Amino acid sequence: MPSPLRQSFDYLLPDEGIRVAPGARVRVPFGRRELTGVVVAVDHDSTVSPEKLKPLLALLDEEPLIPPHLLSLWQWAAQYYQHPIGEVMHTLMPAGLRSKGNATVKRRKSDTILPPLTPDQPPELNQEQRSAVAAIDASQGKFTCFLLDGVTGSGKTEVYLQAIGRTLELKRQALVLVPEISLTPQTLARFRQRFDVPVAVMHSGLTPRQRLNAWLEAAQGSADIIIGTRSAIFTPLARPGLIIIDEEHDNSFKQQDGFRYSARDLGVMRARREKRPIILGSATPSLESLHNARSGRYTHLHLTMRAGQAQMPRYILVDTNNQRLADGFSDALLDGIRAHLQRGNQVLIFINRRGFAPVLQCQDCGWTAECRHCDARMTLHRFPPHLRCHHCERRDPVNQHCPDCQGKNLYAAGAGTERCEAALQQIFKETPVIRVDRDATRRKDELDNLLTRINQGDPCILVGTQMLAKGHHFPGVTLVGVLDADSGLFSADFRGQEFMAQLLIQVAGRAGRAEQAGEVMIQTRHSTHQNLQTLVTQGYHALAEQLLTERQSVGMPPFGHLAMIRAEAIDALAPARFLDQICQSARQLITSNGLQNTIEVNGPFPAPMERRANRFRQQLLLRSNSRSALQHLLGELCISLDGQNSGRKVRWSIDVDPQDMI
Repeated sequence: MPSPLRQSFDYLLPDEGIRVAPGARVRVPFGRRELTGVVVAVDHDSTVSPEKLKPLLALLDEEPLIPPHLLSLWQWAAQYYQHPIGEVMHTLMPAGLRSKGNATVKRRKSDTILPPLTPDQPPELNQEQRSAVAAIDASQGKFTCFLLDGVTGSGKTEVYLQAIGRTLELKRQALVLVPEISLTPQTLARFRQRFDVPVAVMHSGLTPRQRLNAWLEAAQGSADIIIGTRSAIFTPLARPGLIIIDEEHDNSFKQQDGFRYSARDLGVMRARREKRPIILGSATPSLESLHNARSGRYTHLHLTMRAGQAQMPRYILVDTNNQRLADGFSDALLDGIRAHLQRGNQVLIFINRRGFAPVLQCQDCGWTAECRHCDARMTLHRFPPHLRCHHCERRDPVNQHCPDCQGKNLYAAGAGTERCEAALQQIFKETPVIRVDRDATRRKDELDNLLTRINQGDPCILVGTQMLAKGHHFPGVTLVGVLDADSGLFSADFRGQEFMAQLLIQVAGRAGRAEQAGEVMIQTRHSTHQNLQTLVTQGYHALAEQLLTERQSVGMPPFGHLAMIRAEAIDALAPARFLDQICQSARQLITSNGLQNTIEVNGPFPAPMERRANRFRQQLLLRSNSRSALQHLLGELCISLDGQNSGRKVRWSIDVDPQDMI
């Protein structure tokens, strides 16, 4: 049932002649309401006394919507991620199936019907690609997890396409996950150009009816290829054949609120249960996946060369110490931009900050614009002029004077994408400057229009956030400039170095993907930092090996297992009091179960941003060298958490295998 209670509920069949199968929806009385539930089991007996059992009101599906192996995966996921089973079931179903809606595909007259295409012929593969395709082909019909570890531009997508082609020949379906909605249209176009088969698309940008149609087309087998973002991993397939998770390292595959699952990890579990191959692809694999490949759990496929005649880009570290930067740009980077534009090429400037400037400050008294609801500064935006908190989305007008001293000497410090765009347009007046960030692509089709303009190949400067770093193919870009590489070097998150390296390599990989050589210029105030030097001189995998060694020495993932219990409340003291009680319960359970040397409890302690959206946040971290022991403890703690009276004033959640420690 759609309930926060961690249990299922028993109901009577109104007639012995009615056949109900697990995975079907039923309509039942629930308190004073009538609700739609999902059947998880049918039995002759119940632990509930007969006089308390109520009959179900209606059977909504004669055939189960959710096949048995997928139903069991959903149940396992609810248990592993310590989330109420009813909320999990109803989160994973499309909105159109959460009530009495019929499980039928309906299309409006205005829905676009895509015309058949003449499929492109597959290009010639190099030896590494051929070996990867052959290994995947040999695993058809059985479970194998492949880590397709290929440098940027090495042709991983072509390996996917040829593996999918073999899957379609076997009359099976392929499920492809991408990390961002922005990548879905280009992936769809690429696949439609190759295969003349029905393709279903699933992501949060669709209407509820479009999502339901895609879900049903996949479940009924009328769609041969399903492309989607994180939640698509739960889509039923009538003829499962192959699962592909592109950019498997990307943090977008981890749900960060509510049911906090990892689509990548559940993809591996699903492939195992369906006895089908799965491909995890990345140029910068997560340390967990590299560890699994190194230990033999995954089959490691390498693509070390760029496809065609393309060469890997050359890295240049630009030391900005003691340099006066013009709106964030060094003279060396500006000279590089000018040189590449004169050759008729495109340039990409990466800065992972939206807005005009991250700080608005009074030079007379030192006042800075800070969010009244978060422990964060307000970002200055120019189009239209306003101050915005990027954590709670609060907006304030821009005053002409300081609210503290009434002075008018306000200064915008630092640079964001808007400031970079304006500065570059002023310097390179004859060259179009195209900004690609969340603010510039809010309207429907705006991102597609910008990407189409970029791919026309005319000289231009692209300015953007990590939206530009993920999987895009810009053959005209020969120079990538990174304005600030230092933020990840000193992160409070133990994964900060890994995330920094992945982001730098991914954005650098947009350079030189065609015939012309590429350059990557990285501005930094810490050019001698050992990890940054290792990354640019020896590559991502050399740094990954160093980070794995460090993680092993301190028992952090992938060599240990984490769970984070988070609590937040309007009352500043309530979260800490709540977690203190949970900490005491955890320590008692650890002692009574003899797990003192197996599970470690840290905290409670304030979150790095203690106040966000006017709520105060605290965290309790559990670390263990045994996944099963940690799961057992969490299961017992959930019973204690549900019974806490103070929990009514405190929002709390459990995050198993947390990716974001902030």
